[in-house]
Amino acid sequence: MTDYIKVENLKRIYKPSKLVEVRALDGLSFAFEKGSFVSVIGSSGSGKSTFLNILGGLDWNYSGHILINGKDIREYDQNYYRRHIVGTIFQQFYLIPSLTVEENILLPTKFQKNIKEIDLNERLEYLLKETGLTNRRKHYPKELSGGQAQRVAIARALIDSPEIVLADEPTGNLDSKTGKAILNLLKSLNKSEGTTMIIVTHDIAISKETEKTITLVDGKNV
Repeated sequence: MTDYIKVENLKRIYKPSKLVEVRALDGLSFAFEKGSFVSVIGSSGSGKSTFLNILGGLDWNYSGHILINGKDIREYDQNYYRRHIVGTIFQQFYLIPSLTVEENILLPTKFQKNIKEIDLNERLEYLLKETGLTNRRKHYPKELSGGQAQRVAIARALIDSPEIVLADEPTGNLDSKTGKAILNLLKSLNKSEGTTMIIVTHDIAISKETEKTITLVDGKNV
C-alpha cells in the first residue's frame, strides 16, 4: 500500500509582534494510507487546530508540504479543494438556524453548477438514512438534540463525497453515550464511503478507537 496523505516538515509560525514568535507547528512529518481512520491527539496548544486548518484548506501560510495522492495541496484550486477533497465536521456544528435539516445538509451544493438534481437527491436520501435523520429532515436546528445536530454536520460534510473527512473534536460537546454513537457512525461511514477519516481530539479513549494515532506535543509529532 502506498501513502495517500504525506506530511513533510510542516511548519506554521505566527508573529503576533516583532518580539514574539509562536511555533504552532514545528516540523510535522508523517504519512498514512487511503481509507485510514486516524486520530490526531494532543493537549491544548499542541498544534492540533493549526494542523486541521492547514489540511482543511483554511490556512495557506505555512512551510513544508502536504501531498495527497502525490499532489501538493497548493496546486489545487482552493474552492475545489475545500468542496471535493476535504469535508470538515466542526465541534460547534455551525448549523444555520433558519434552515431545515435537509437544507443545512445541502448548503455546500448551492455554490455548485452543473450538478444533476436526481444525483443530489439520491445522495441526500442516502445520508439522511445513514445518519438516522430521515424523520428529522424538515426540523430546524433548535428542534434537535446535540447528537442530532452533530449528525447533520456530518451529513453536510459528506454531501459532496469528499476524499478526506476532518472531524474537529466531534464528540466534545456531547455526553459520553451520544459521543460513542457519533464515533461509531464515523467508523461506519469511513468503511461505507471509503473516505480517509481524521479525528482531531484531546481524548485518549477516542484515539484508541482509531487505526493510527498521531500525537502532537509543542507543534511536533512524537
